[in-house]
Amino acid sequence: MPIPEPLAAALAALGIDAPCHEHPPLRTVADAHAHWDALEGAQVKNLFFKDAGNQLWLVVVPGDPRMDTKAMATLIGSRRLSFGSADLLREVLGVEPGAVTPLAVMNDATRRVRTVLHAGLLQEKLVLVHPLLNTATLQVTPAELLRFMTATHAAPALIDLAEAFLQ
Repeated sequence: MPIPEPLAAALAALGIDAPCHEHPPLRTVADAHAHWDALEGAQVKNLFFKDAGNQLWLVVVPGDPRMDTKAMATLIGSRRLSFGSADLLREVLGVEPGAVTPLAVMNDATRRVRTVLHAGLLQEKLVLVHPLLNTATLQVTPAELLRFMTATHAAPALIDLAEAFLQ
Protein backbone atom coordinates (compact mmCIF):
# COMPACT_ATOMS: atom_id res chain seq x y z
CA MET A 1 0.00 0.00 0.00
CA PRO A 2 1.15 3.56 -0.64
CA ILE A 3 2.21 4.59 2.85
CA PRO A 4 5.52 6.47 2.77
CA GLU A 5 8.23 4.44 4.52
CA PRO A 6 8.94 6.92 7.38
CA LEU A 7 5.23 6.98 8.25
CA ALA A 8 4.90 3.20 7.92
CA ALA A 9 7.87 2.77 10.27
CA ALA A 10 6.44 5.23 12.82
CA LEU A 11 3.04 3.51 12.75
CA ALA A 12 4.66 0.08 13.12
CA ALA A 13 6.81 1.26 16.03
CA LEU A 14 3.63 2.30 17.83
CA GLY A 15 1.82 -0.94 16.98
CA ILE A 16 -0.71 0.83 14.77
CA ASP A 17 -1.92 -1.39 11.93
CA ALA A 18 -4.38 0.84 10.09
CA PRO A 19 -6.25 -0.41 7.04
CA CYS A 20 -5.20 1.56 3.95
CA HIS A 21 -7.48 2.27 1.00
CA GLU A 22 -6.12 3.58 -2.30
CA HIS A 23 -8.13 5.99 -4.48
CA PRO A 24 -7.64 8.80 -7.00
CA PRO A 25 -6.21 12.05 -5.60
CA LEU A 26 -8.62 13.79 -3.22
CA ARG A 27 -8.17 17.53 -2.84
CA THR A 28 -11.35 18.57 -1.03
CA VAL A 29 -13.95 17.14 1.31
CA ALA A 30 -16.34 17.09 -1.65
CA ASP A 31 -13.85 14.92 -3.59
CA ALA A 32 -13.48 12.65 -0.58
CA HIS A 33 -17.18 11.85 -0.31
CA ALA A 34 -17.03 9.78 -3.48
CA HIS A 35 -14.54 7.42 -1.79
CA TRP A 36 -14.90 7.93 1.92
CA ASP A 37 -18.66 7.47 2.09
CA ALA A 38 -18.14 3.73 1.57
CA LEU A 39 -15.61 3.52 4.43
CA GLU A 40 -16.41 3.19 8.10
CA GLY A 41 -15.10 6.18 10.00
CA ALA A 42 -15.51 9.88 10.58
CA GLN A 43 -14.48 12.09 7.70
CA VAL A 44 -12.27 14.96 8.79
CA LYS A 45 -10.75 18.06 7.31
CA ASN A 46 -7.40 19.38 8.39
CA LEU A 47 -7.02 23.14 8.47
CA PHE A 48 -3.52 24.63 8.35
CA PHE A 49 -3.52 28.17 9.70
CA LYS A 50 -1.14 30.98 10.48
CA ASP A 51 -2.45 33.49 12.98
CA ALA A 52 -1.85 37.21 13.42
CA GLY A 53 1.02 36.43 15.82
CA ASN A 54 2.70 34.09 13.28
CA GLN A 55 1.76 30.98 15.27
CA LEU A 56 1.06 27.97 13.04
CA TRP A 57 -1.94 25.75 13.73
CA LEU A 58 -3.23 22.41 12.48
CA VAL A 59 -6.89 22.06 13.41
CA VAL A 60 -8.69 18.75 12.78
CA VAL A 61 -12.47 18.99 12.55
CA PRO A 62 -15.37 16.96 11.12
CA GLY A 63 -15.37 17.02 7.33
CA ASP A 64 -18.69 18.56 6.47
CA PRO A 65 -19.48 21.65 8.50
CA ARG A 66 -18.15 24.93 7.24
CA MET A 67 -16.15 26.71 9.91
CA ASP A 68 -16.33 30.19 11.39
CA THR A 69 -12.61 30.93 11.68
CA LYS A 70 -13.23 33.96 13.90
CA ALA A 71 -15.09 31.78 16.41
CA MET A 72 -12.47 29.06 16.01
CA ALA A 73 -9.66 31.49 16.81
CA THR A 74 -11.38 32.41 20.06
CA LEU A 75 -11.98 28.77 20.99
CA ILE A 76 -8.36 27.72 20.42
CA GLY A 77 -6.91 30.81 22.10
CA SER A 78 -5.49 32.38 18.97
CA ARG A 79 -5.58 35.67 17.19
CA ARG A 80 -7.05 36.17 13.72
CA LEU A 81 -6.56 33.02 11.61
CA SER A 82 -5.71 32.84 7.93
CA PHE A 83 -4.80 29.80 5.87
CA GLY A 84 -1.11 29.03 5.69
CA SER A 85 0.46 29.15 2.24
CA ALA A 86 1.24 26.04 0.21
CA ASP A 87 4.96 26.80 0.52
CA LEU A 88 4.72 27.08 4.31
CA LEU A 89 2.71 23.85 4.45
CA ARG A 90 5.40 22.02 2.47
CA GLU A 91 8.19 23.55 4.56
CA VAL A 92 6.72 22.77 7.97
CA LEU A 93 4.55 19.66 7.54
CA GLY A 94 6.12 18.21 4.39
CA VAL A 95 2.83 17.66 2.57
CA GLU A 96 1.11 19.12 -0.44
CA PRO A 97 -2.18 21.02 -0.34
CA GLY A 98 -4.96 18.46 -0.45
CA ALA A 99 -2.88 15.95 1.49
CA VAL A 100 -2.95 17.71 4.85
CA THR A 101 -3.31 15.17 7.64
CA PRO A 102 -2.78 15.07 11.40
CA LEU A 103 -0.12 12.42 10.69
CA ALA A 104 2.03 15.14 9.08
CA VAL A 105 2.98 16.43 12.53
CA MET A 106 5.74 13.84 12.41
CA ASN A 107 7.49 16.12 9.88
CA ASP A 108 7.39 19.20 12.13
CA ALA A 109 10.82 18.62 13.68
CA THR A 110 11.05 22.11 15.16
CA ARG A 111 7.56 21.96 16.71
CA ARG A 112 6.32 25.11 15.00
CA VAL A 113 2.73 23.88 14.72
CA ARG A 114 0.21 23.78 17.55
CA THR A 115 -2.32 21.02 17.01
CA VAL A 116 -5.99 20.93 17.94
CA LEU A 117 -8.44 18.05 17.58
CA HIS A 118 -12.16 18.66 17.83
CA ALA A 119 -13.01 16.82 21.06
CA GLY A 120 -16.11 15.28 19.47
CA LEU A 121 -13.90 13.16 17.21
CA LEU A 122 -12.89 11.11 20.25
CA GLN A 123 -16.40 9.65 20.31
CA GLU A 124 -15.96 8.11 16.85
CA LYS A 125 -15.07 4.46 16.33
CA LEU A 126 -12.68 5.30 13.47
CA VAL A 127 -11.27 8.44 11.83
CA LEU A 128 -10.27 8.67 8.16
CA VAL A 129 -6.91 10.34 7.48
CA HIS A 130 -4.47 10.60 4.59
CA PRO A 131 -1.06 8.89 4.96
CA LEU A 132 0.91 12.07 3.96
CA LEU A 133 -0.47 11.86 0.41
CA ASN A 134 -3.95 12.25 -1.00
CA THR A 135 -4.14 9.01 -2.99
CA ALA A 136 -4.91 6.81 0.00
CA THR A 137 -6.83 6.86 3.26
CA LEU A 138 -6.10 5.18 6.56
CA GLN A 139 -8.72 4.14 9.09
CA VAL A 140 -7.42 4.78 12.61
CA THR A 141 -9.09 4.85 15.99
CA PRO A 142 -9.09 8.20 17.79
CA ALA A 143 -6.88 6.61 20.48
CA GLU A 144 -4.35 5.55 17.83
CA LEU A 145 -4.38 9.04 16.30
CA LEU A 146 -3.76 10.65 19.70
CA ARG A 147 -0.99 8.16 20.48
CA PHE A 148 0.68 8.82 17.12
CA MET A 149 0.49 12.61 17.40
CA THR A 150 1.76 12.59 20.98
CA ALA A 151 4.64 10.21 20.24
CA THR A 152 5.83 11.97 17.08
CA HIS A 153 5.13 15.61 17.97
CA ALA A 154 3.13 16.63 21.04
CA ALA A 155 -0.26 15.88 22.51
CA PRO A 156 -2.87 17.87 20.59
CA ALA A 157 -5.23 20.16 22.44
CA LEU A 158 -8.66 18.54 22.66
CA ILE A 159 -11.22 21.32 22.29
CA ASP A 160 -14.95 21.24 21.56
CA LEU A 161 -15.10 23.35 18.41
CA ALA A 162 -18.84 22.87 17.76
CA GLU A 163 -19.48 26.58 18.40
CA ALA A 164 -17.42 27.33 15.28
CA PHE A 165 -19.48 25.03 13.02
CA LEU A 166 -21.68 26.92 10.56
CA GLN A 167 -25.03 25.45 9.60
